[in-house]
Amino acid sequence: MKLRVVPTRVHAVADIVTSPTLAAAPTIFRMRDGGASALAPRIAGAGTAAYSGVTDYELGVRRWLPMRAHLALDAVHGAALAATPWVLGSARRGKRYWVPHALVGAMELALAMTTKTRAEDEPVRGRFGRIRRLLRR
Repeated sequence: MKLRVVPTRVHAVADIVTSPTLAAAPTIFRMRDGGASALAPRIAGAGTAAYSGVTDYELGVRRWLPMRAHLALDAVHGAALAATPWVLGSARRGKRYWVPHALVGAMELALAMTTKTRAEDEPVRGRFGRIRRLLRR
């Protein structure tokens, strides 16, 4: 069974949607008094936007960061975001203080594990580049 099935273009769109959603989550879920628990998704949204803009995939502005590094950052980022309410103790305040963190963190972990490591438009170089490109499909 092939685990990496999500195209990098789909992952890029998910990043574009997730970043502003994370930044707006404290307002949407009325976490104004959440302190650090409300600050964590905003920082996570800004971080995702920053490293997504420089990732080597179809929607990257500057393609400096390899996709494997982006996926590693997503995995660490997702695990940290999901754990934040329990680490900071805000999960005791109610579901709205932990459900958004857990859902988005789990989604980021799932995408990190299932996204392909090469962009579709990335050229395959080398002596047998055309053959390797055909075999990838």
